[in-house]
Amino acid sequence: MTANQMPKLASVSAWSPLRQRLFRALWIASVTSNIGTWMHEVGAGWVMTSLTTSPLMVALMQTATSLPIFFMALPAGALADIVDRRRMLLLTQTWMLVAAAALGAFTLFDLTTPWVLLVLTLALGAGAAMNAPAWQATVPLLVPRAELPAAVALTGMGLNLARAVGPAFGGAVVAAAGAWAVFVLNAGSFLGVMVVLYGWRRPAKNSPLPSEGVLSAIRAGIRYARHAPALRAVLFRIVLFVPFASAPWALLPVFARHEMGLDSLGYGVLFGCLGIGAVGGAMLLPLLRRKFSTDSLVAGAIVVFAAITVGLALVRDFGWLCLFLVTGGVAWITLMASFNVATQTAAPLWVRARALALYLLMFHGSMALGSIVWGEITEHLGITAAFLGTAGGLVVGLAGMSRYPLNGNEIMDLTPSPHWPEPIITTEPRPDDGPVLVTVEYRIDPQHARDFTLAMKDVRQQRLRDGAFRSSLYSDPADPSRYVETFVIESWAEHLRQHERVTVSDRVAEDRARVFHIGDAPPVISHYISADASATPE
Repeated sequence: MTANQMPKLASVSAWSPLRQRLFRALWIASVTSNIGTWMHEVGAGWVMTSLTTSPLMVALMQTATSLPIFFMALPAGALADIVDRRRMLLLTQTWMLVAAAALGAFTLFDLTTPWVLLVLTLALGAGAAMNAPAWQATVPLLVPRAELPAAVALTGMGLNLARAVGPAFGGAVVAAAGAWAVFVLNAGSFLGVMVVLYGWRRPAKNSPLPSEGVLSAIRAGIRYARHAPALRAVLFRIVLFVPFASAPWALLPVFARHEMGLDSLGYGVLFGCLGIGAVGGAMLLPLLRRKFSTDSLVAGAIVVFAAITVGLALVRDFGWLCLFLVTGGVAWITLMASFNVATQTAAPLWVRARALALYLLMFHGSMALGSIVWGEITEHLGITAAFLGTAGGLVVGLAGMSRYPLNGNEIMDLTPSPHWPEPIITTEPRPDDGPVLVTVEYRIDPQHARDFTLAMKDVRQQRLRDGAFRSSLYSDPADPSRYVETFVIESWAEHLRQHERVTVSDRVAEDRARVFHIGDAPPVISHYISADASATPE
C-alpha cells in the first residue's frame, strides 16, 4: 500500500458503500430477496418432512439446492465475464420468480408431492446457480475501488441478517397460513431486485477484441485455476471442509421434527440461531482478523464447528442447542468469509467471476454430495452417528490443510499492468488465426544461469495462467549465454487478451527474471502464427 492510499482508505467506513445510490438500492432489495429465500428453505424443509419420513428424501432437499451449481457454475461464470451482467441477472431473477410462484400454487392446491417439491427446488437452484457468479462479480462495478472491501462485507452482512430473520419468520408464516404463503412471498421478493436492475443503465463495454466464446472462456478459467496456487489452495480446503460441514444444514429438519419433536416455529428458531451467530460473527471478524492470521482463524473455526456438531449429537435441551447453533453460526461465517476473501484476492478482475464460479462449484458440489452421504448414514445408523461422524471428519480433514495455506493471498497486487509492448507486425492477423508462438530471447551470464531458470518458473506459471497452453525455456548449446523462452496461445485474439490480463504481481515476477539479462538491448520478442491449419491446442 502506498502512502497516498492511506488517507483514502482511512476515510472509508463500514457503511460508506451505502452512500452509493445503486449499491444501496440493490443491497436493500437483495436483503429482502434473501429473507424470502431463507423463509423458503424453512417452508420447503418442513413440507418435505410432512410428505415423507425418509431422512434421505429430506437430505435430498439440500442436494437439489446445491447440485445445480455443480453443473452450471462454470458456464455461469464464463457468461458473467463475457456478457451484459445486468441482462443476465434480470433473466435469472425472472426464472426464480416463476419457479417459486409455481411451487406456491402447487402447494396451495395440495398438488405438491415429494418429487414435485424436489423438481421445483432444483429449478430454483438452477436459477441461483446462474445468478451467483454474476451477482458477486457485480459488486466491484457499483462502488469506488477504495470502498470495495466494505461493500463485500456489507453484502455478507445482509446475507447473514436474512439468514437470522428469514427462518424464524418463515416458521411463523408456515404456522399461521401454511407453506404455500412462504413460497408466494419468496416469489414476490425477487421483484424488488428486478426493479432496481431494470433501472440500472450500465455503460457499454467497448473493446477492440471480439468477445470470448463460452467454451473458450471456460477453458481459460480452468487454466487459470490450474496454474494459480493461491486459488487451488482455497478449492482444496473447501473440499476438505464442506462435505462434513453439510450435515447440520441437511439434517436440521429431521433433527428438529423427529429428535426434538418441535413444530415449524421451533424449527425456524433453531435455523435462525445459525443466522444470528453469523451476523454476530460478521461483526467480530474485523477484530479477529487484526489478532489472528487467516489460517489460524480457519483452523479455530473448524474446531468450533466440530465441537458444536458433537453438541448436536449428544444434547437435547432446546436452550443449549440454540447456544450451540449461534456459536456454529459464528464459526460458519468466519470460514465462509475467509474462503470468499481468499478467492477474491486470488483472481484478477478479468477472471474473477470464473474463479468465484469454481469456488461455488466446489462448495455446492461438496454440499450436495455430503447431504446424500449423511442422509444415508442417518437412515441406517441414526442422526447421532451422523453428527459424530461429521465432527470426526472435520478434525481429520484439518490435519491435511497445513499443506495449502491461505495466508499471503492478500499481498498479491492483481491490478492490471499494461507494460507488455505492442507486437511488432506488418500484417494484422485475424482474431482466430493461431496457434500463436511467442519467443523471448535473453542473454544470461552462465554463472547466474541457475538463478535465472529458477526465477523463470514464476514467469512460466504466469504465461500458463493467463492464456498459454504450453510454455518452455531453452538453452543454446552453441552459445551458453543464449536462452529462449517460448509460449503458445490458441489464437491471436487470445494473445492480445494476455496483454490486457498482465498484473502488477506478474510484472514483479518478470522483473525478477529479467534482472539477469545482460544484453545492451531488452530481450528480443518475436511472434509466429502457425502455417499448419491442422494445428490445435493441447
